[in-house]
Amino acid sequence: MKDNKTFCEECRNEVEYSTKSIPMTASIKGKQYSYTGTEAHCKECGSAVYVPEIIDANLRALYDEYRKENNIIPLDKINEIPTKYSIGKRPLSLLLGWGEQTFSRFADGDIPSKQYSDILQRIYNDPEYYLQLLISNKNNLKSALSYEKSYKATQKLLLKSNNSSSNNGSINTDSSNKINYVIQYLLVKCEDITPLALQKSLYYIQGFYFAFYKSFLFTDDCQAWVHGPVYKDVYLRYKDYTFTPIDSPTTEISGIKSSGKLADYKYAQKSDITRLTAELTTTLSATEKAICDSVIDNICCYSGKELERFTHHEEPWILTRGNLKADDSSNKIISKNIIGEYFTKIKEKYNMINPDDIHQYAKDMFASK
Repeated sequence: MKDNKTFCEECRNEVEYSTKSIPMTASIKGKQYSYTGTEAHCKECGSAVYVPEIIDANLRALYDEYRKENNIIPLDKINEIPTKYSIGKRPLSLLLGWGEQTFSRFADGDIPSKQYSDILQRIYNDPEYYLQLLISNKNNLKSALSYEKSYKATQKLLLKSNNSSSNNGSINTDSSNKINYVIQYLLVKCEDITPLALQKSLYYIQGFYFAFYKSFLFTDDCQAWVHGPVYKDVYLRYKDYTFTPIDSPTTEISGIKSSGKLADYKYAQKSDITRLTAELTTTLSATEKAICDSVIDNICCYSGKELERFTHHEEPWILTRGNLKADDSSNKIISKNIIGEYFTKIKEKYNMINPDDIHQYAKDMFASK
């Protein structure tokens, strides 16, 4: 019970009132909803009295019940999203391709449709999904600063999640197969990639993924061979291609059977190729895909021999080879710690904010002949 004062129409005076919780029903869009509300009564005559704050609270309780029964995101979660991702309400609306005031209306209490609610609920639950939207739709934002600020905040969330998983002794989902998912993604996305270029691409994906997200994408170790970092199992899988582009995924994916030639994919229906690409994409998270796509765009554009030269100027390969001669064979493992430390330094040196910023490092390596 709570005592306060309001105007009583029966007593025609300011009076104290008492409150009590009671079951209530109300209709929204033709459907009745039951909820627990509050009623106020004059302490002098017992008549119901009008208290604006109580009416507002009852309306919120009704809307909360409506949200609950219709699986609509709660208002408190909507209001947490801008803080969680360090982005303003208007920029968030623009990022999502909505009207500039749309998110603000939802934050003020308007009930979103199921379609809008599902998007907001997924954003609230899944920083990976939000990051994917942020990267894909960054041109919708009016300010580069809005993008960078939100990107950094999302990175921190993901790093915290990764560190929590590491502390619990867990590793990335399907980590033992992750390198195979990445290989398949590279083969589908790159028109021509030789075994040598594939090896170097995997090495750069491993290194830059750690630099940005402080965990290693692959459990596999690479070795310091004469021609640069090499993942031995991957080498054995594709060694028969020698210097020619790889055109044969080694597994059956999406129901399209490979008989040893990517020609099978070329003669497949376009819808099958689209489905294949989509399914490969779903095997990679937004952060994993962001690194892979940046390596494809900024590193895979160079030949395998050029990438070999890049790696010969980088600390991980040089330190692991030690005093070996240029043509001495070696199966020494390049420590993940060395890879992580090197690419972290590169990220800091080039002030990289997001994976797209890899491009300047690649250009500098190419120009360092």
